[in-house]
Amino acid sequence: MKQIEYGWENGDGAPFKKHFFDFKGARYFESGGQNVGLSDLIEHHVEPEKDALVFLSLDFSNIQTHVEDDFAWTLVDTTVQGKVRKSGETFNKTGFQTFLFKKVNGEWLIVHTHSSSRNRAKD
Repeated sequence: MKQIEYGWENGDGAPFKKHFFDFKGARYFESGGQNVGLSDLIEHHVEPEKDALVFLSLDFSNIQTHVEDDFAWTLVDTTVQGKVRKSGETFNKTGFQTFLFKKVNGEWLIVHTHSSSRNRAKD
């Protein structure tokens, strides 16, 4: 999970290539949007954010993992903060994410993600 956080924060697709299972039909959902296939996720979402954002901070907490045979799922609370380079706008969102895993050749790989977040309530 820490390596995926790092990949998002740094616009680095390498952790995704290492920890995601790339298969035909893979889809990754985020707050109403989707990426079809691992390359689409990396090339059109993860890597472009490095240039589009001044910074991105992602925190996974309350991580709960459940395993059944060669299938597992992880539920996490998320906090996402950042600043958009072009507009100077900042964002501070909280939400949840689900990761689905499959054991492939003895290694746990992510086969699907779904995240949803909304603006953090102001104190």
